[in-house]
Formats: sequence, structure tokens, C-alpha cells
Amino acid sequence: MSTTSRPTPDPAATAGRPSPGDRTGAAAATGDVVAVSGLAVRYGSTLALDGVDLRVRSGLVQGLIGMNGSGKSTLFKALMGLVRPDRGTVLLFGADPHDARRAGRVAYAPQDEDVDPQFPVSVRDVVAMGRYGRLGPRRRLRPEDHEAVDAALERTELTDLAGRQIGALSGGQRKRAFVARGLAQGADLLLLDEPFAGVDKRSEATITELLRGLAAEGRTILVSTHDLVAVPALCDEVALINRRIVAQGTPEETLRPGPLGEAFGGFVPVEALRATGVAA
Repeated sequence: MSTTSRPTPDPAATAGRPSPGDRTGAAAATGDVVAVSGLAVRYGSTLALDGVDLRVRSGLVQGLIGMNGSGKSTLFKALMGLVRPDRGTVLLFGADPHDARRAGRVAYAPQDEDVDPQFPVSVRDVVAMGRYGRLGPRRRLRPEDHEAVDAALERTELTDLAGRQIGALSGGQRKRAFVARGLAQGADLLLLDEPFAGVDKRSEATITELLRGLAAEGRTILVSTHDLVAVPALCDEVALINRRIVAQGTPEETLRPGPLGEAFGGFVPVEALRATGVAA
């Protein structure tokens, strides 16, 4: 299997932030970025989440894995304050999710962005939307806002495509544009729902390297994915979900027959076992 190397943190970028490798130190120094306890969410008579407990520490790429209908997207919406829990608590940075959103500390890229391919909005326009929460009612970008947008485009390797219509991008380029929007926003927590859906392997590797670099700088990434083969190279930790968290730990600890069978209703994805070197 090919793997993506994890970049060495830039000392200047990580000054004052806990090392991603020192997970105990990060938790002690900053607490949990995400703290979910006993979370239940219903859609009418359907119980989408049932007693979810999840904690995510600073400076990690945390994977969220489960079959369709397991509650991944609902959990993301709960973290953004977009659905009302029936019971349980959700905290981001120790506060209500709405507070984190108002402060611009969390950004969310859903699986299916509603993009009209004919709508005349450029990649730069989309990335600039990340700055809107910092602007006045006239939505006029200041020099520092333009600098933040330029830096986000450069970081996601989209500078040369900044003037292109967003609907004309490939799937992988479009995913990077929405990550760039979160970077321009200055978010400390990025929630990415299926960022590898519809992208080729080259784009997948580019996105993986980008997310690993952001985590090395101290940002926290919560990412759901169906691409289990990519998980060991991408994620520091994995949470398996089937309406509740059935296991959480390193990829080597969680991508094993027992936890995977519980998460996938008795089915064990062989590709996940091969990715971590576990015999099927």
C-alpha cells in the first residue's frame, strides 16, 4: 500500500501549541476541542444518534467511520448546532457550538455542497466567504481579508484557479476550495464530511497531505470517510459509529474485525484490515 508521509511541524507555526504527537499533553494543556456526551438525535420516529460519546483532542486528524445511515452527517450537524439534540450535550472548545460558530472557530464542509455550475461565482469568491463573519454589513473586504484569502488559496494550491468558476472545478479541486474557505475563516476546527467522495487518487493524496499539515500546525480535523484504505495515512485516531461510538482509538486499534463488525452490522470490510496489516 502507498502511504502519505506526515510533514514535520514548522516550529514557528506551532509555537505555543501542543505537539500532535503528545496527545496526553495536548489534552492536559487545552482540554478537548470536541466533547460529546450521551447525545441522542431523532428525525421524527427515527433515532439517528443514540447515546454518542466522543472526545477529540487538539491538533489531531480524527476519523469518523461508519456505514450509510450510521449517523455521521447527523453528528456533524449536531456539532454545528444545526440539529436539536433530544438529550445529551455537545461542547466545542468547552462552550456551546453556536458560540464557536459566532467566533469563527469552526468550519464545516458538508458532503454535497449546493453549487450551481452555471452560477457566476469564482473560486476566490467562495474562499472569501470565509471572511464574511468578520466583516461589517457592507461585506467589503479589507487588506487583511484579501491577505487571508490569498494565503488560503496558496495553501490549498488553488492560486492559479482563483478566477475560475467554482462549478468548473474537478471534484478534488472543489473539495480543496471549501477547505480553503475554512482556512480563510481562521477556523481552529474543520469538520469535513466525505472529502474524498468523487475525487481521484491524486487529489486524495493532495487533500491528505494538506490535512496532515494543518494538524501539524495545531488545527483539529474531524473527517468522515468511506475510503478505509486511506485512513491509516490520514488519521491519528478513528471513531467507529453505528448510531453510537462503538470504538475509538488509533487506526491499528479500531480497524480490527471485532470493532468493524459492530460498526458495519456484522460485515467486516476486508480493505480496512489489509490497510493496517491485520489478516482478514
